[in-house]
Amino acid sequence: MCLDKTRIKRSFAKASGTYDKVAELQRSAGRELLGSVDVAAFNGVLLDLGCGTGFLSSELLACSAPESLLVLDIALAMVQETQRKLINEKSVRFMCADAEYLPIVSHLFDTVFSNLALQWCHNLDAVFKDIKRVLKPNGRFVFSTFGPQTLYELKNAWASVDDFNHVNSFYSQTQLIRFLEQAGFTEIELNTTLYTPRYESVGLLMQSLKQLGAQQVIEGGRKSITTKSALQQMMAAYETHRVDGVIPATFEVFNVIAKA
Repeated sequence: MCLDKTRIKRSFAKASGTYDKVAELQRSAGRELLGSVDVAAFNGVLLDLGCGTGFLSSELLACSAPESLLVLDIALAMVQETQRKLINEKSVRFMCADAEYLPIVSHLFDTVFSNLALQWCHNLDAVFKDIKRVLKPNGRFVFSTFGPQTLYELKNAWASVDDFNHVNSFYSQTQLIRFLEQAGFTEIELNTTLYTPRYESVGLLMQSLKQLGAQQVIEGGRKSITTKSALQQMMAAYETHRVDGVIPATFEVFNVIAKA
């Protein structure tokens, strides 16, 4: 996948003020992720990797009593937003860092959580190895990430316009499991959920993605400018998916639990 980390950081920093208004998918995925494990049993040292505005961090604190919780995000504005929400939580620490370059000592965490953040990493195989490094022996890695069916309607609409990659690709179930096994994880459980939020127009879908900071998803990592004509053609092609007056957008989410 071709991802520009500088643009990703900038996009999410810019979106920190609008993120919560449009992040229903992220909240739903986060709740399902936490519902897949006995959160109350995770009472050691925890990491929320890619914390965003702190939804999962807040839920973890509400459902468990960790010894300490480190919340980490690549965008400083996101970390600051989480810090503002959790200002009175004495067990929480905050860090601005890239998930691909964790400035953390080995074998520190009992559990690493991550909700819809790891799709922004270039080399997920290397990321998994580093997460294994910072986990204690027999620690747990609990995360969600997007699957390859995500935004297939948008991909198909763009495919009718030109041959460029306008929407990022995401790793398959088979690839994720292989990366985890190569990193040394065992007892891997993976479940899939399809979310299909609906929008009044393609324009509102695109606006929602931008407000989430997901600019790289709808640009496919491209740096060239999409013409107004091409955009209009894509939007017209997307209209073939309209059902009952609304535009669907599919998001495939993998929920994964693995043992270090």
